[in-house]
Amino acid sequence: MNILMLSSTFPYPPTRGGTQVRTFNLLKYISQHHAITLVTQREPDVTNAEIEELRNYVAHLVIFNRPQDSTTSGGILKKIQRFTTFILQGIPPSVLNRYSDEMQIWVDNFVQAGKCDVITCEHSVNEIYVKPHFQKHLTTVVNVHSSVYGSCRNQLDTGISENRFRDKLYLPLLRRYEKRYCSKFSAIVVTTEEDRVQIQEFNPNSKIQVIPNGVDLVSFPNRTHDLGGQRLIFIGAMDNLANIDAVCFFSNEVLPEIQKLYPDTTFDIVGSRPAPEVLALKEKPGITVTGRVPSMVEYLHKATVCVVPMRTGFGIKNKTLEAMAAGVPVVASDRGLEGLAIDGANVPLRALRANQPTEYVTAIRQLFENPQLRAELSRNARQFVETEFTWDSAGKRYEEVLTSGGC
Repeated sequence: MNILMLSSTFPYPPTRGGTQVRTFNLLKYISQHHAITLVTQREPDVTNAEIEELRNYVAHLVIFNRPQDSTTSGGILKKIQRFTTFILQGIPPSVLNRYSDEMQIWVDNFVQAGKCDVITCEHSVNEIYVKPHFQKHLTTVVNVHSSVYGSCRNQLDTGISENRFRDKLYLPLLRRYEKRYCSKFSAIVVTTEEDRVQIQEFNPNSKIQVIPNGVDLVSFPNRTHDLGGQRLIFIGAMDNLANIDAVCFFSNEVLPEIQKLYPDTTFDIVGSRPAPEVLALKEKPGITVTGRVPSMVEYLHKATVCVVPMRTGFGIKNKTLEAMAAGVPVVASDRGLEGLAIDGANVPLRALRANQPTEYVTAIRQLFENPQLRAELSRNARQFVETEFTWDSAGKRYEEVLTSGGC
């Protein structure tokens, strides 16, 4: 089949984290059996070498420059203008910010010429390029990494919204937007049951498939030994709001309490594009902010515990799965463990759950003090990922959606 994939985020290398991990690994699997034309946008930090490497995984690679970011520019008048546009057009500023007229014309011409059997939007932000009438002529699929309405509502509920007044205004508009755009597609793919329920509520007749994330087990091998110590780690793209909130919460409210008990405790924040508030954390005792690193797994293998203190953000977290695959014991919140069976009746203990600062302190203390518990979590978590969360498994299920016409 000829498949047109749309990804305004440049999906290589997957070590950048974020949406790139899911997009690249699904693309890599599908390209083994089908001809993929990938249309994407170039970020400022994308190198020519990375572009050439990505070409090896697709039949055709089409690249556009990313439009200039307009969501943070201007004063109150610009903000009012963006909100008014959202009301009138029904499209969030975060989607319009990635919109390219040039890319739209290219997609329209490609589809009109009948050059593809399937068009996929890798992340809902790309839905804007799919016209409603496309569905009459070919299979249209949107791979929703997480519900925008659900994420906004969760940020408001947990009190971590960047702009509470704005997000309260946006919430009903996001609900309307998500309901509208989902109706354009032959099939919808989500990562968790929670997102499926959310989107099915908006679109009762939609065909929705749950396909969780996976892990590249070659890139994230199981560690050979436990170094012990008191070394904590967090991994992820550090310009992401949910990740920024997680590390700031942990650094300010949890880590100082851990260091009272274990003064030598360190905390590595490992991930690309750290925001200013993340960079500021390295002034605190024991904290290192690495920025982008060549190999995430090298840092994981040196850690005693990986913490995933997410307070918002929907979907299965790649960072949690990658730490589990690497054999590093995980302490995570309900959000960090979403979509994963890690404890409970008839479930081998695969991670420790914590949501409040005192719960994190208790869980981390248990793991620092008990090498047998670390070994148990490491063994169970690795087996869990090997059997349930490989990219081959996710890719096969995604291919079935694409080739079945969305059925």
